[in-house]
Amino acid sequence: MTQVDFYTHVEDKLATACKLCAKALAAKVRVLVCTPDAQTSERFSRMLWSVPQTSFIPHCSASDRLAAVTPVIIDHGACAPPHQEVLLNLRDELPPAYERFQRVIEIVSTDEDDAQAARERFRHYRAQGFPIQAHELGGARADT
Repeated sequence: MTQVDFYTHVEDKLATACKLCAKALAAKVRVLVCTPDAQTSERFSRMLWSVPQTSFIPHCSASDRLAAVTPVIIDHGACAPPHQEVLLNLRDELPPAYERFQRVIEIVSTDEDDAQAARERFRHYRAQGFPIQAHELGGARADT
C-alpha cells in the first residue's frame, strides 16, 4: 500500500524538494517529481544542478530517452510513471496514478491557499485508507 508523507509549514517548496531528492538519491531511490507547469519544471531542474553544492542530482524530463535509467524525473504533463518508487507532488491537485507508487510525498508551504489544497488531498488519501505521516518542518531541515 502507498505510504503518504506530508511535509508541512515549508518556506520554500522547491528547495525542500531538492533536499528530499538528494536524500532519495543517497538511498538509491528513484523519484518522479510532478510539477504544475513547464516554468516550475525548468526552475526545479536548474536548482538540481546546484544541490548539493559540490555536485548535482542526475535528472531529466519524463519525455527524455534516459528517463528509465535516471534517478529523478521531472514531469509537468501526465506524470506517467517510469517507475513505482517515490512520487513527489508539487501540484495543487492529486497527482495522477499516485496509488501505483510505494510512497507519495506532499510538500505544503506556509501559504494558506497551498495549505487548503493540501488539506483536500490529505482528506482524499485518508478516505482511501492510505497510511499518512505528517512532518512539520517549519524552517527545519528536510531530513526528518
